[in-house]
Amino acid sequence: MNNKNGSYIFLRSTKLILILPLLMLSLSGCFWSEEEVKRESITKGLSPKAFFNEAKEELSNNATDKAIELFEQLQAAYPGSKYALQSKLEIAYALYKGEDYDQAIDHLNNYIKLYPEHFSTPYAYYLRGVISEDKSRSILDDYITDNAQRDVDSVRDAFNYYMALIDKFPTTEYAAEAKTRLIVLRNILARHELFVAIFYSKRSANIAAVNRCKYIIEKYPNTPSVPAALHLMAYNYDAIGMEVLAKDARRVLKKSYPLYEPHYSLED
Repeated sequence: MNNKNGSYIFLRSTKLILILPLLMLSLSGCFWSEEEVKRESITKGLSPKAFFNEAKEELSNNATDKAIELFEQLQAAYPGSKYALQSKLEIAYALYKGEDYDQAIDHLNNYIKLYPEHFSTPYAYYLRGVISEDKSRSILDDYITDNAQRDVDSVRDAFNYYMALIDKFPTTEYAAEAKTRLIVLRNILARHELFVAIFYSKRSANIAAVNRCKYIIEKYPNTPSVPAALHLMAYNYDAIGMEVLAKDARRVLKKSYPLYEPHYSLED
């Protein structure tokens, strides 16, 4: 009787051993089928490339919300594809086009953190700088206003983003373009300091004005604001009776910028 029971248990165990792998394969097939169904419902049979191109088309038509939705769906449907990775950058660009600057920069910061050495990462660095530049712009800047007269925090951010790009990826085409952009940004930052110095001068805060002028000369040499800073420095030294220092400032101005003519007014 014991032998029979033992044989029965053995046969039953053998069947279980044979059935379990088949059951696991069957369950795996069910799960895979559900995944395929879910993917099909999202992509409607489109390949990753075709799905990506459809999202790009929406973006080119300025349908930014729809484009972002498609890029997110692409990441969900084909998470391991190169198009899923590229779609992360495309979402940041779409947010930028929609003037959602802060969220766009957040996306790029996350991308840089996740893929610090990827070949596309220099572009992420560069796009951060471009977005920060645009944050400080107005459509009237080319005609009436000057963004140097406004808050320049985003200009400083752009400057730092470009510097980080040049430091991290110095030989890329984006680093070369960033160096060109830095010249423009340095001029804006120098002009901002000059506007502040003029503001102080109008209110007879002469020492504060002199300090701003010194800052321009030391921090932003070779910018167009330097001669104006020297001229304004001399004016403020005169105002507090420091004639020798005023004379020195005018001497340097005449020697270095003999053709300079004041382009600002201290009248309110």
